[in-house]
Amino acid sequence: MKKLNYCLLITCLVLLGSCKQQQNKAEHSDFVLINEVVPDVILEIRYYSTYNFVGARIDGYEQPVALLTREAADSLLAVSNELKEQGYRLKIYDAYRPQCAVDHFWRWAKDINDTTMRQSFYPNVDKSLLFDLEYIYAKSGHTRGSTVDLTIINALTGKEVDMGGTFDWFGDESHPDYCGDPDTETFIPQEGGITAEQFHNRMILRKAMLHHGFKPIHSEWWHFTLENEPYPDTYFTFPVMIY
Repeated sequence: MKKLNYCLLITCLVLLGSCKQQQNKAEHSDFVLINEVVPDVILEIRYYSTYNFVGARIDGYEQPVALLTREAADSLLAVSNELKEQGYRLKIYDAYRPQCAVDHFWRWAKDINDTTMRQSFYPNVDKSLLFDLEYIYAKSGHTRGSTVDLTIINALTGKEVDMGGTFDWFGDESHPDYCGDPDTETFIPQEGGITAEQFHNRMILRKAMLHHGFKPIHSEWWHFTLENEPYPDTYFTFPVMIY
């Protein structure tokens, strides 16, 4: 009897794993690898590494790849082609983000004693205020599959263009309207702020993204979502990996 029960348990686990694989396949069937659509894109998937505001690899990032819905990836190719004519390449920090990764951020934010990466990403912010300041959310547009975090690279030198701030910096310095009006692309000098060149560099990326159907947010110069995203109400769960 014990042997029979053990066999039934194994069978159930196998079937459960098979069902999960089929579910993941159904979920990611409309997603593509960004580098297969935009061949010259550069990937620096921060949440696969330990160099991020948490200081550890984030749940759900099984491989250092970037996924997007087909619609978002096609629009990103148009962005890449436009910027390539200006001497730039795209560098991707993050794209599709599974819900378990967002949950990981949430758990980390609740542990106010874990400040391993504070000096690199939030030296001027009290970690206990991350929820109140809306730096950490229970849901993320990334999980819908049509949002991307990115910057631009000088195609000749291979170096990142100076944006006056790093990806995932928690602070006003990351806001697109910091030291300027992004709608008119007008630089507004501020003591201790970014330079005119740094503001202009942010506008190069922003202008190209908006030109090809992406919309920005008010708090991050690197974050854009496809305006006509195909899954505006769906938060996916499959991990980041090659399928």
